[in-house]
Amino acid sequence: MSTTETIRAYHQRTKHHLGAYARGPEYLDWENQPDPFRRFSGAPLNSLPLTPDPTAGEAVFDIAGISKLLELSMGISAWKQFGPDRWALRCNPSSGNLHPTEAYLVSHGIAGLDDAIYHYAPREHALEQRAELVGGESQCYCLLALTSIAWREAWKYGERAYRYVQLDVGHALGAVRYAAALLGWQVSLLSPGDAAIGDLLGLSRKGDFEGAETEQPDLLVQIHTVGSGLVETLPEGCHWRGRANPLGGEPALHWPLIDEAHHACREEQPDHQPSIAPIDLSREWLSRLGPLIRQRRSAQAFVAKRSSLAIASLQSFLVALMPQNGRPPWDLWPATPRLHLALFIHRVEGLVPGLYALPRRIGLQPELQSALNESFLWQPTPITSDVLPLYRLAEGDMRKVARTLSCHQEIAAASSFSFCMLAEFDQALAQGPSAYRHLHWEAGLIGQAAYLEAERIGMRGTGIGCFFDDSVHLALGIEDTHWQTLYHFTVGFPHIDTRLQTLPPYAHLGEGATA
Repeated sequence: MSTTETIRAYHQRTKHHLGAYARGPEYLDWENQPDPFRRFSGAPLNSLPLTPDPTAGEAVFDIAGISKLLELSMGISAWKQFGPDRWALRCNPSSGNLHPTEAYLVSHGIAGLDDAIYHYAPREHALEQRAELVGGESQCYCLLALTSIAWREAWKYGERAYRYVQLDVGHALGAVRYAAALLGWQVSLLSPGDAAIGDLLGLSRKGDFEGAETEQPDLLVQIHTVGSGLVETLPEGCHWRGRANPLGGEPALHWPLIDEAHHACREEQPDHQPSIAPIDLSREWLSRLGPLIRQRRSAQAFVAKRSSLAIASLQSFLVALMPQNGRPPWDLWPATPRLHLALFIHRVEGLVPGLYALPRRIGLQPELQSALNESFLWQPTPITSDVLPLYRLAEGDMRKVARTLSCHQEIAAASSFSFCMLAEFDQALAQGPSAYRHLHWEAGLIGQAAYLEAERIGMRGTGIGCFFDDSVHLALGIEDTHWQTLYHFTVGFPHIDTRLQTLPPYAHLGEGATA
């Protein structure tokens, strides 16, 4: 079986069906879930300054600026407490709040930081120095890498977890891009390949992970100021320090299918050119970005009676998800857009409730139309335009349909609207199995953009990873694997659970640490 056939088989086997869910644990021991915070014992810990109220504008490229970037992308946004239970929320969303994604920093010539390879510890808001740098280039640069610990998701979701891990990489990549935009910086996706990233970060040092869960490399980006060049040669680490902590988690089940998917999707060297073109962002957009990042939450339930949305708000929300708008996070994504939206409109003033479609690549509408149910209307709407090709497919109350397709979850129906992300599955995989990861990263980028836009229009969003895959396809008239749904999302007015206490993100670090 080829690697492409392996990942196709993985996707098929991990589909949820109305009569049976994908394989997962038979029970969950909530008292013994995996530790969401990785640490490297024996690695020097470098505390970072906290940012009470980040303001938009070009930040100095020093330790304070890097600290802001990490805090606003991968850091803690708040703590929640209910009785004796206390858990952290982060700026980057994650399936089940399990956070498989880790962040690493490679710093050279940055004031306040040694030239070194660091692991970011979000609970402490600190950098653990894993190694000193040798080789590489002489210029000042900052590289940020994302890795994944699949076990954190597999503990709850079983075989389907690999999908959620990759969605969370997309969420985190989007979070990094938004934080960098607030600071006036750019982010460029580099392409050294998985092995090179793993070697750079020391992930292949088996002794450093003995008895601990392994991490897999995902991607590498360069954080840079406008006009600065990109590194061409990666440095190496020397004088390595630190051993990874075991994360635990019961029941300790192993899911070989996830390993197979990971090995099938390993990337030798992606074929893309990073973008370094400057972009012009409005001051109004930037001024609101900091508060939106910190207030972002995943809604647990919606108040249906308060979820009515103005059509202009829907319009601005959807425009933000279009890659042609040139705004973050789309300016860093080098691939052809392969994800498109099928929307269930429930409560939008000026739009008839029903099923709608939004191709995210201009000119794709005829191809998408030919793949869906031939009885669909494909009528323009009051907000349809060249930059927003939104079409009405069918009229009617879609709440029951949306609820059922999203694993019977009420949040898909009690909202203003919900949508599923349809991937050009066959076309993407024709380029190789690593495209499976890229599709999920793009879906995660859409998800992160949707989270922040939902906050901006006075609502709240929730990503939905549980859905009945082929039932969605049947409802849309999809008869083969050319199109596949990868991620669902819903937006509405949140129900706030007043039993929960909200605590500042870093008050636990002591006085003055309440950013």
